[in-house]
Amino acid sequence: MGYHGWQGDPPGAEDEARRRIVKAAIACIDRAGLAKTSLSHVAAEAGVTRQTVYRYFPSLAEILRAVAHAGADEFAERMRRHLASFDSPVEVAVESVVFAIRSLPDEPYLGLLLQAGEADYFTAGTTTPPAFSLGARILRDAEVDWAAAGVTTDAELQGLAEILMRLFMSFLQYPSTPPATDDELRDLVRRWIGPALSPNRAEHAETATSTHGGPTRIDDR
Repeated sequence: MGYHGWQGDPPGAEDEARRRIVKAAIACIDRAGLAKTSLSHVAAEAGVTRQTVYRYFPSLAEILRAVAHAGADEFAERMRRHLASFDSPVEVAVESVVFAIRSLPDEPYLGLLLQAGEADYFTAGTTTPPAFSLGARILRDAEVDWAAAGVTTDAELQGLAEILMRLFMSFLQYPSTPPATDDELRDLVRRWIGPALSPNRAEHAETATSTHGGPTRIDDR
């Protein structure tokens, strides 16, 4: 594999080259903002030619997608901290949606795809099994009794994460007119998601599991 430039320190593997280009893009965006960042700027920051960058990323949009992916873990940790202050499954579900709607557009890296007009790709990347699994882990880390809400299996928790993520992505792409306030969003999500996490649902799920059997429960792992 040939390398050009790299400020005299060529990477040892393709993955390392991609990481350096993404790091260079982050530096450019932090310094000048997205609007003033071009593929040429990223190449210069990395110490390579445009042609070298093209070997790893066919466009600036692809670099932005990699930058956004790199910011996912940081966003997830901020959401975990936010949800830690709520003590019921319903409120954790509600606040996860409101937090995402209000925070994602302003995220320094995740929000780049929305700013760059790449909303379709952003949505596609957020509605994938790995993304749903990440959402389920965030919900699982909340110190609430999911079993009491009828969410007793890993599959059910991932299903809840999928519904919540599809919901906040819909609001991000198609915001209300006029824009909904935070409390209006909370009321809407609580009204229609809340019943699915009610004690009555928990009793039904417990009956169905004891009658027909079911997958491994979250608290039995």
